[in-house]
Amino acid sequence: MRILITNDDGIDAPGLALLERVAASMTDDLWVVAPADEQSGTGHSLTLTQPVRLRRHGERRWSVTGTPTDAVMMALAHLMRDARPDLILSGVNRGANLAEDATYSGTVSAAMEGALAGVPSIALSQAYARQGMGASVPFAAAEAWAARVLEPLSRARFAPGTLVNVNFPALAPDRVRGVRVCRQGFRDYGRLHVVERKDPRGFPYYWFGLASTVETPGHRTDLEAVADGFVSVTPLHLDLTHDPSLGTLAALFE
Repeated sequence: MRILITNDDGIDAPGLALLERVAASMTDDLWVVAPADEQSGTGHSLTLTQPVRLRRHGERRWSVTGTPTDAVMMALAHLMRDARPDLILSGVNRGANLAEDATYSGTVSAAMEGALAGVPSIALSQAYARQGMGASVPFAAAEAWAARVLEPLSRARFAPGTLVNVNFPALAPDRVRGVRVCRQGFRDYGRLHVVERKDPRGFPYYWFGLASTVETPGHRTDLEAVADGFVSVTPLHLDLTHDPSLGTLAALFE
């Protein structure tokens, strides 16, 4: 099996090194093509207004001066053009990518790009317990559980245009309760807040911040799965069409 690994935290991120170790136990045909620097929150963007550069870090190991989508495109269309991967793994991200996070996430978007290309793709993220942890986020749950999750997923047949989003809870490995396959959740949009500061010259600048999670009822989504101590496994699809609205909208133009 030929595996391509990427992420959005950058080529030197600890989560990428973790995923390399896990993937190395699955194959000896391992490729890494990742952003040169952190690209968190870039979503499914690609670089169009400036050149993208490659840097080789070793055998089958490259960084790209661009987004996670750029990295996957560079791998599939250039570096691995004659050696197409059988599986794409993106992560392990520092921080969860739950619910609507998937629409902002560079980690998930790299897997989306793989799915668009017809390659089975899995995004993996490690939740953390509190804000402000920086580089001290522990990856113990991902380290212990990633292989257990990836082994069966790597053998699965993914439906066309789909990917899988995996999130590890912020727990010690022995406290993780298992794996739960579940739907994508949604939070209250009111959790967004803007933090205003002033630079030394007195001009304002801003940070986007996120308040506490608002959970959905029923314990059937990725939000509750991770909060309940499970590894969440969520199938996502690229077709964003809302089928029930087709008839309603068509009627407006009759």
